[in-house]
Amino acid sequence: MSYLILVRHGQSVWNLEKKFTGWVDVDLTDNGKLEAKKAGQLIKQEQIEVNLYYSSFQLRAKNTLNIIQEELKDYKDVKSAWELNERHYGALTGLNKDEMKLKLGEDKVHQFRRSWDLRPDPLDKKNPYHPLNIETYKEIPLEKIPDTESLKDTYERVIKFYSEEIKNKMSKNILISAHGNSIRALCKHLFNLDNDEISKLEIPTGNPLLIELENNKISSCKYLDKGRAKDLLVF
Repeated sequence: MSYLILVRHGQSVWNLEKKFTGWVDVDLTDNGKLEAKKAGQLIKQEQIEVNLYYSSFQLRAKNTLNIIQEELKDYKDVKSAWELNERHYGALTGLNKDEMKLKLGEDKVHQFRRSWDLRPDPLDKKNPYHPLNIETYKEIPLEKIPDTESLKDTYERVIKFYSEEIKNKMSKNILISAHGNSIRALCKHLFNLDNDEISKLEIPTGNPLLIELENNKISSCKYLDKGRAKDLLVF
């Protein structure tokens, strides 16, 4: 028996401000830090020794994992992978979601957020929010840096990394700290969800999803903060 723990980062500054964040490298709010701390406490209660830690390149995921490791008193090295980054929202990056609903209509914004293969317009490469202009991503090959992404694009990079780097290690206990859309992509793959199901899947901030595996097959799963698991993924 082994475990895979998926944790969306705690609330970020731009989550609070209702902005499309994507690849902009914002940090956690004070509430987000508390969510990460609680996530660590909930994982500790399960008495699971985590063998391998993974995070995206992004500060909000890295700091969530740092706080979790502090709660666990476990300071193993973390493998950071840009492939686990949040979806790139293109020209929507930095815009307020509520304002865009008024401008474009709620249905159109929902399409941009949740449709499987619809990409927003590309973000201008000169925009300060473009990953090319953010120090965090200087190590990523230029041809790998997107101007915009659909959920399908995000899925393809996340699952390529998972298949090459994580899948053959699933006999160990693994914790991944990532983002709403990168975790949504993992769930689509792991639970064989169709395109409609994945568009409806909500991933709560700072609430660990504990997946139990037997012979590399899922035997059960649960959100550790049960009070925030209603209408979310159930097994």
